[in-house]
Amino acid sequence: MIAQLPGFQMGYDDSGEGMPVVFLHGFPHDRTLWTAQKASLASQVRCIVPDLRGFGHSSTHGPFSMDQYADDVVALLDHLGIERAVICGLSMGGYVSMALWRRYADRIAAMVFCDTKATADSEEAKGRRDDLIAVVKRDGARAIGEAQLDGMVGTTTRARRIDVVNGLRAMMGRQPVAGIIGALQALRDRPDSRETIGSITVPSLVVVGEEDSLTPIKEARTIAELLPAAARVRLEIIAGAGHVPCLERPAATNHALSDFFATLSM
Repeated sequence: MIAQLPGFQMGYDDSGEGMPVVFLHGFPHDRTLWTAQKASLASQVRCIVPDLRGFGHSSTHGPFSMDQYADDVVALLDHLGIERAVICGLSMGGYVSMALWRRYADRIAAMVFCDTKATADSEEAKGRRDDLIAVVKRDGARAIGEAQLDGMVGTTTRARRIDVVNGLRAMMGRQPVAGIIGALQALRDRPDSRETIGSITVPSLVVVGEEDSLTPIKEARTIAELLPAAARVRLEIIAGAGHVPCLERPAATNHALSDFFATLSM
């Protein structure tokens, strides 16, 4: 589906009934990252799965920032007539979730942080973002897919699930160059969110792939430790998965999400 929002077009899927859950993809992905979750969980919750600005079927023009992505998500919620939702964000989607809490805490019923981290980029990491921008400008979207692929999946997936590896490569390679560059700038310039996470008061789940090398288990534990007791924190480690357990171990990820959703009431 396509939502025509003020000055912006957003591609999204909307399936199921009940408690609304917004699934936010990472970089450089699109909403198909969450296909297995939408198929499994739509019998339990209403799954709203957007393409973030610059990706999939959404508009490719800026501005690009975590705050802008958050504003776009709320514009979609307004379009759908949804007052409050659970926010589930992976990697960059997790950073968008943090921006949503800073800007729209009253619109959030619960939060799921998947394979993400609380801190801003170091100066070294910012330099790597700039290097990737130059690569994409020179060589196109497929180059970024190849550059990101090794860190995106775990060793188990690389050894046993070549279908997942190839599918992820194709997903990353088809994203618009303008969206990739805008997202890299937004990632580079995002703020530190440790104070934000420490202020969260809604139930929260932290999920991480056991083999995630981009945002490893220690980053997930840091988020879980920063979350206050009022957030009723849970931490789930998905065995045999890297940075995208929703693709690598969908059944295990769905089980963790389903159990968490079952504890919520709106």
